[in-house]
Amino acid sequence: MEKNHPIGDLMATTMQKIREMADANTIIGQPIQAEEVTIIPVSKISMGFASGGSDFATKAQKPEADNAFGGGAGAGVNIIPVAFLVVRGETVKLMPVAPPAGTTVDRVVEMVPEVFDKVTGFIEKQQGKKKDKEDF
Repeated sequence: MEKNHPIGDLMATTMQKIREMADANTIIGQPIQAEEVTIIPVSKISMGFASGGSDFATKAQKPEADNAFGGGAGAGVNIIPVAFLVVRGETVKLMPVAPPAGTTVDRVVEMVPEVFDKVTGFIEKQQGKKKDKEDF
């Protein structure tokens, strides 16, 4: 029967704990209901993991005996909130947490959804006025 090495158990335990910390609810948070608005937090997660170990032979060790084992593992998790999804009726907006864009191109890209909504609203308004004039 094959004997398991302690480093395997050490790594398995560490990986299980990391899985518990970084599930889908960590990245896309639980929805928060406020009257007719639902707010869903969105986060970015970064992880690091390291483990190692070594077998040590002792001076008085018998040849058939197992070596002494020393090892350790560590992990780091960094969770950063990046945005909130705001759902109101059939409208969904992404509200970033980061500071405003630094370049003109970035600002234009961020404004595209808002500009599109305003242009669409303006066109619909103009079409409504034109239809009202035709009805007279």
